[in-house]
Amino acid sequence: MKVVVAHNRYRSELPSGENVIVDQEMAQLAAAGVTVLPFLRSSDDIPSLPAASKALLPLSPIWAPGAQRDLARLLKAERPDVLHLHNPYPLLSPWVVRTAHAHGVPVVQTVHNYRQVCAPGLYFRDGQACYECRGKAFALPAIKHRCYRDSAAQSAIMATALAVHRPTWRSVDRYIALTDNIADHLRDYGIPDDRIVVKPNGVDDPGRPTPPGEGVLFVGRLSPEKGLGLLLDAWRRHPDGSLGTLRIVGDGELRTLAEQAAAERDDVVFLGPQDREGVRAAFRASALFAAPSTWHDVLPTVIIEALAGGRAVIGSALGGIPYLIGDAGVAVPPTVDDWAAALPDAVKLAPSLTEAARRRYEQTFHPSVVMDRLIGVYEELRRS
Repeated sequence: MKVVVAHNRYRSELPSGENVIVDQEMAQLAAAGVTVLPFLRSSDDIPSLPAASKALLPLSPIWAPGAQRDLARLLKAERPDVLHLHNPYPLLSPWVVRTAHAHGVPVVQTVHNYRQVCAPGLYFRDGQACYECRGKAFALPAIKHRCYRDSAAQSAIMATALAVHRPTWRSVDRYIALTDNIADHLRDYGIPDDRIVVKPNGVDDPGRPTPPGEGVLFVGRLSPEKGLGLLLDAWRRHPDGSLGTLRIVGDGELRTLAEQAAAERDDVVFLGPQDREGVRAAFRASALFAAPSTWHDVLPTVIIEALAGGRAVIGSALGGIPYLIGDAGVAVPPTVDDWAAALPDAVKLAPSLTEAARRRYEQTFHPSVVMDRLIGVYEELRRS
């Protein structure tokens, strides 16, 4: 079986669980005997694009003609069974779905966010959940609020792309919904049940868990929707050192917040951005992983990595986070009061949940489990 995997990689300076998942999924498919044909673009390449390509860049979310020509050549040469799309923005465009169909190739898309409806894909604006564009034929609120990259012009382009590609998205042959929450989002968008398959992501097995360390770990993009501010405010409600050490890994616009907290308290350590081994070392040193998201985070990869390493999780009761945690931790309403109240018990309980966390990973998110389901989707499309 041949599968084209199409993905626009997010910028490398910002942590991207989606990039990690795509890379691991391609490797897992290859290990399962699938011929993987990567069709990748990277947002890192935008500054080095030729002048003519940069001039057309604003239109790429709608069409991206160069990507369509390259994809057409690949489809003609390789005659794949399926195209599996992840993120199309900005250098691929949803038009790759039409290009694949024009060559008789069915399309699967894994839905990592809410961008069929929401310009930035988050359902999040000004520090809280926002659904103003849901159900609208044209996302005017996104332009009014400059939701995409804080630019009215870029928000207008993205709103246009969402309107133009409504028929495109509704023509996708199978959607991979990472949770029931995403399946509901797709149904609300008009996708019939028989084209939705609920299948979570999986991550590579790091091996048996090490004994739990101490304290709490936060790993993620340091941006408002990831909830670092909420976590720090809740942490400050407790005496210095009473909860162990809070380790913070990542980078982003709230970096100063993390640096200030580390300067103010002895029990907060800011580790900055880390490579894969650095993140693993931080997991080994900690006992509890914190995911204090304030948006409906779809399926944070780093939580799966925590479970794989046998680490209990405290997370916000939003999006796919409660589903991920299962019986390996606690889901808490995303308020400072609730987090401050829940942290002491979660820290105390965490060392006893090592086996529950690892079992949750092995039964639901191990590559052997999720690959069987994904290849089954491909096979069904190939037969039909």
